[in-house]
Amino acid sequence: MDEVEILLVEDNPADVELTLRALKKNNIANKVVIVGDGEEALDFIFARGSYSTRSTNELPKVILLDLKLPKVSGLEVLAEIKGNPKTRMIPIVVLTSSKEEKDIVESYKLGVNSYIVKPVDFDKFIDSVKDIGMYWLLVNQSPF
Repeated sequence: MDEVEILLVEDNPADVELTLRALKKNNIANKVVIVGDGEEALDFIFARGSYSTRSTNELPKVILLDLKLPKVSGLEVLAEIKGNPKTRMIPIVVLTSSKEEKDIVESYKLGVNSYIVKPVDFDKFIDSVKDIGMYWLLVNQSPF
């Protein structure tokens, strides 16, 4: 797949809008797929359920993952993706409001590539998203 794809896993509509605005403001308007809970994220990645017709060969270049999600938690999503040989190399950036040390430690134990606490200030958030986009989409050499 030539088109860069970002999977945004976020249940808060305001945070989705903020992230999309930050991506657009930084000219990172690549194909963004938005899912609202952990179960839907796993269905998308593994082409299950309503995504069963999607090719599993078209993996996202980066996943922006909130931890506090309905149905399946972000940590469970992280564990399943990183525990599967076909998907473990997808870069996952946890983008969450949780500053809890146990969440940070557990995320790294499960193989997260980066852990970013959402800044409350919009300008700082825009800068964070710019840095994420620049690194994971342009600088980092993807195995896919």
